[in-house]
Amino acid sequence: MTLQACYEAMGADYNDVIGRLRSERLVQKFVLKFLDDGSYKLLLDSLASGNHEEAFRAAHTIKGMCQNLSFSTLAASSSELTEALRGGATEVDDLLAKVKEDYQRTADAINAFKAENGL
Repeated sequence: MTLQACYEAMGADYNDVIGRLRSERLVQKFVLKFLDDGSYKLLLDSLASGNHEEAFRAAHTIKGMCQNLSFSTLAASSSELTEALRGGATEVDDLLAKVKEDYQRTADAINAFKAENGL
């Protein structure tokens, strides 16, 4: 699997990220680090414990990383969740479900890329 195919599998914009970072090696470096970031777990844990302020920060971090890496699909859903939490919403189950779905799609694509390339 190429990095471009990985991006296609996750519903992301490969051309946009290459245009911004200018190096496939650099893009790959950050893509591989994405799953090591603890923001997604923090988001889930914070919402489970009712800490919506911390959940907002975690969702905002996810949104920012996804925008920087052109993970378009996950960026969109995490942005919606971020804005709902920013506005003080506490019932965000539908938005969270979409983030979970998009995060899983992204993680699956990255893990497939890693496996197929021995990384």
